[in-house]
Amino acid sequence: MRIIGLVLIVLGLLGLLYGGITWTTREKVVDIGPVQVTQDKHESMPIPPIAGAVAVVAGALLLMADRRQRA
Repeated sequence: MRIIGLVLIVLGLLGLLYGGITWTTREKVVDIGPVQVTQDKHESMPIPPIAGAVAVVAGALLLMADRRQRA
């Protein structure tokens, strides 16, 4: 449980800091014989701040539960 808690905390903090995931794809616009025209398309997937906060809290709760079990 400790590893899962740490992973949740790290992912939650990254979600809060960056606010989302962005990536770039390249798609063909024109393909006429040997001539090709491509365009870079920027896409993003926003992560709501509440999701990051919930992940941090859940990770902290898992760490606290793990400590209680070991004591």
